[in-house]
Amino acid sequence: MSSGKINVAVENIFPLIKKFLYSDHEIFLRELVSNATDATLKLKHLTNISEAKVAYGNPHIEIKVDKDKRTLHIIDEGLGMTTEEVNKYINEVAFSGAEEFINQYKDSAKDSGIIGHFGLGFYSAFMVSEKVEIITKSHKDEPAAHWTCDGSPEYTLVEHDKTIRGTEIILHIDSESDEFLEEARIKELLTKYNKFMPIPIKFGTREETREEGEGEDKKEVKETVDNIINNPTPAWTKKPTELKDEDYTSFYRELYPMQFEEPLFHIHLNVDYPFALTGILYFPKLNNDLNIQKDRIQLYQNQVFVTDNVEGIVPEFLTMLRGVIDSPDIPLNVSRSYLQADGAVKKISNYITKKVADKLQSIFKNERENLEQKWNDIKMVIEYGMLSEEKFYDKAKKFNLFPTTDGRFLTLDELKEQTKEAQTDKDGKLIQLYAANIDEQHAYIQAAKDKGYTVLLLNSPIVGHLLQKLEQEDDKLGFVRVDADHIDKLIAKDEPQLSKLSDEQKETLKPLIEDVVPKEKYTVQLEAMDSEAAPFMITQPEFMRRMKEMQQTGGGGMFGGGFPDMYQLVVNVNHPLVSQILETKTKKKQERLIKQSLDLARLSQSLLKGEELTAFIKRSFDMIK
Repeated sequence: MSSGKINVAVENIFPLIKKFLYSDHEIFLRELVSNATDATLKLKHLTNISEAKVAYGNPHIEIKVDKDKRTLHIIDEGLGMTTEEVNKYINEVAFSGAEEFINQYKDSAKDSGIIGHFGLGFYSAFMVSEKVEIITKSHKDEPAAHWTCDGSPEYTLVEHDKTIRGTEIILHIDSESDEFLEEARIKELLTKYNKFMPIPIKFGTREETREEGEGEDKKEVKETVDNIINNPTPAWTKKPTELKDEDYTSFYRELYPMQFEEPLFHIHLNVDYPFALTGILYFPKLNNDLNIQKDRIQLYQNQVFVTDNVEGIVPEFLTMLRGVIDSPDIPLNVSRSYLQADGAVKKISNYITKKVADKLQSIFKNERENLEQKWNDIKMVIEYGMLSEEKFYDKAKKFNLFPTTDGRFLTLDELKEQTKEAQTDKDGKLIQLYAANIDEQHAYIQAAKDKGYTVLLLNSPIVGHLLQKLEQEDDKLGFVRVDADHIDKLIAKDEPQLSKLSDEQKETLKPLIEDVVPKEKYTVQLEAMDSEAAPFMITQPEFMRRMKEMQQTGGGGMFGGGFPDMYQLVVNVNHPLVSQILETKTKKKQERLIKQSLDLARLSQSLLKGEELTAFIKRSFDMIK
């Protein structure tokens, strides 16, 4: 028997562990299972190079809870430790960074970036334990060792009669950590952190039913088998050539069992230089929901779960995706701030951006129809990426698609080529018209189509930011929504319509209308248009509307304080109804005609609601009588 004092530079290291790691105390199980996995994989390597003279076999890790004795057991069949190795790895080396730890973390109790960074993985067990035991038998022909420590720097180390190779860690759970004596809680943690560890993890047993015999002798036989809670060979650890589409879909269901919609497509990451990285990213169906749950990408280090809080680690626009990223170059550390500052993580982030862009470019080139079918479900990711990552923007311009109201999908270059003849204005600027809602803006879309114009359907909540970026890059390109003005002014040509009203008649007409129309919301604009065009039309200036929308989604630049809802009431002076209003002798009838025409224009823009809609309906029935 031997006894001694753990080689710790600071006497109160155990209280510090409990205090500073307590906010993430559940992490202890991940650390201990990771250590057991390392011990098993090291034995596999030693047997492969013939340095260990034992049979590797089919080892597993077992987790056991003994609620009556208040113990939690982590048992492996790895290479084990000799007494000398226990002294070296448990009593000395583990605390080599203790002084640095105390100096750096004494004022930041909530920082979770300690484990893995300071080699305190094993000692995280003391966050939940009043006593910890190690019973270990080395693969070498030496006696087993039994180490015991009660959370003070004092320990005992004696021989043990264990004959089976491997290590058993026994945690005597303290009174504040009863949750870790519940099997459901342990299962939850194993599923969260160790679901894809490379060594099978046994947690209890389960019953399986199998069929025996044939014909009339066929019967069902129940048998008890080990309950293996992890998948040691997840899809991302395999080569893309080994997997079929159904394998990727099956793995997606394994990652997200409560997600009922299947992913649109996947990207398999596999690189070994200048860093090692594997993983699978899935594009879910996103639509236009800005509030979609992010942080669904899981970050692993050698199949050990690190975090699913990946914002700032992977490119921001990709946080809307789902899947797995695994790299041995990622520190096994749960502090996001520490991960963000890591040089390897930054390189990985840049690589993922490039890989996603290359994959989308390949789909565009080889499966364009497939991309077009799924465009409306993934466009948010593309637009977000073009706005937030300049390198992605440069690549995405080639495959970013603009849907049209008649169901076509065009790249920017294709769009420019197809519209340059009809939609270039008198100043040489190419105007691209777009709508946000086909039903609500149908009249405006139809008016544009009657002129031979192409109308895009752009309804993403962040598309205004992208249009702004494209216009800033090319000052001869402009995007205008079809209801921003009447059609002849959206793309100004050299042939203005002639007015059927004289200047004097216009001067009489304008105040008549302004007296009825609410001044705080509408400015009246008299325009000479085709006599078949609507008599009253409500438009919203492109600049004001776009700035308002951009501000609502995190933009708007220097314009603070919000934008009021201001509209233009465009009055077609060539329409017979407008002449009728001017010629009507009674003021009451004039007001009624103006109100009815205004409300019809508001109705076409879905601006007529509530009490005003009720009054409009009543007035309409009265006019029919």
